[in-house]
Amino acid sequence: MIILLKKISSNIAFLIIICTTNSGIAQNEPIHLSFNDVVEIAHEQSPDALMAKHRYRSSYWQYRTYQAGYKPSLILDGTLPNYSRSIDVITQPDGSELFIKRQVARSSLNLSLSQNIPFTGGEVFLNSSAQRIDNFGDSSYWSYLTTPLTIGIRQPIFEYNPFRWDTKIEPIKYEEAKRKHIEDIEQVSIKATNIFFNLLLAQINLKIQQVNQANNDTLYQIALGRYNIGTIAENELLQMELNFLNSNSSLEQAKLDVEINIFNLKSFLRIKDDVAIVLIPPEKIPDFTINVQDALWEARNNRSEALAFDRRLLQAESEVNRAKMQNRFSADLVAIYGLTQTGASMHEAYQDPLNEQQLFLGIQVPILDWGLAKGKIKMAESNEELIKTSVEQEQIDFNQEIFIKVMQFNMQPDQVAIAYKSDQVAQKRYDVTKQRFFIGTIDIIELNLAQTDKDNNRKAYITALYNFWRYYYEIRQLTLFDFFIHKRIFLNLENIR
Repeated sequence: MIILLKKISSNIAFLIIICTTNSGIAQNEPIHLSFNDVVEIAHEQSPDALMAKHRYRSSYWQYRTYQAGYKPSLILDGTLPNYSRSIDVITQPDGSELFIKRQVARSSLNLSLSQNIPFTGGEVFLNSSAQRIDNFGDSSYWSYLTTPLTIGIRQPIFEYNPFRWDTKIEPIKYEEAKRKHIEDIEQVSIKATNIFFNLLLAQINLKIQQVNQANNDTLYQIALGRYNIGTIAENELLQMELNFLNSNSSLEQAKLDVEINIFNLKSFLRIKDDVAIVLIPPEKIPDFTINVQDALWEARNNRSEALAFDRRLLQAESEVNRAKMQNRFSADLVAIYGLTQTGASMHEAYQDPLNEQQLFLGIQVPILDWGLAKGKIKMAESNEELIKTSVEQEQIDFNQEIFIKVMQFNMQPDQVAIAYKSDQVAQKRYDVTKQRFFIGTIDIIELNLAQTDKDNNRKAYITALYNFWRYYYEIRQLTLFDFFIHKRIFLNLENIR
């Protein structure tokens, strides 16, 4: 098998499936998929990969929403018009009251520009507005009120500033989401590896059972002939017959296992066509080892969990600050300066505008809270210490996990080589043992042992290959680094947004 470097494009894999499944002739032919093909298709169209894309897309737009909150906001609102017809009570100069009919239409437009100030947690704003009132009745008239420009600031004092903390936390959360997406794709590779080798083991086991069934049939017929001429005892004949019957049962179970695993593979790769799939066993593995310190360094610098440690500590610190700033003395300062004017026409309403100023300071001073503020602060501080302790332990486990995975991976090349040699030796031993049984120099017990060793060692070799690739992708997921080509793993995230 070509070494897994993702050199095969997903389009080639798709072309294999499309060309195979859409032609009438190919419907009767199986699809042959290599390990590379399965991984590439899984990256493109497996449900897990698609869900990972949607999770990243959600995080991306959450980050964009955060960024938008720090940009100027321009809003136009108005009422065009607000018509009212009613009977109202008015008080006359002499104190008497009188019911009169009113017909009034009010129209207004307001254009506002605002900008948050992350450093202080305040807001600056500009407004421009115009209003018109139309009175209908015995003496119809209209009037205008304009505010050409209003500039102001709202500034909380001694209050929790969420903007300042968001500027620290949100970029980390977004970078964490990008790394988490790459880890999710590597998890897809791990799942593809599991499904591929489960089916491969089932297909190899089916071939083993087919060969064993044919061999046991032949051996039973030979044993039956020998029994008829009196060269073997009846118990040996019965043992051969039992082997033949057991091989038939094992063959049926092997067929069922293949069908189940083919269904799992098709479901994972979202292949809907009713075609057979034959996997191409990987024949080679890349020969390299990983330095533990290099793996730890890459994991600490690349993995999303390393960023999550920093984010969680910042969030805990933010909650402590929130608890300390709330339920204590606070104030809101609002200062506004503007121009305003009225008139019987729009032109007059914009001539010689008058000054308009507002300044007020609102304060809040808790007098008696029965220890509520202190309790919230203590709870937040306790939670911060809990998170610090948890992060410290998780960092230790983080390093330990990397160390163990690297040690396990570095063992795999030797394990694969041993398993391959054992498979060859066991197959040769079985062939020799079977020939010796044909000429009658050994009994059925030795033949059964040789057959069992042959089957087990063949499966052990495939399992060794499976373990190599599984550990390979697990380390890629844990470090976001490919140690075979010595490059950090990157994905093009532009087309996901």
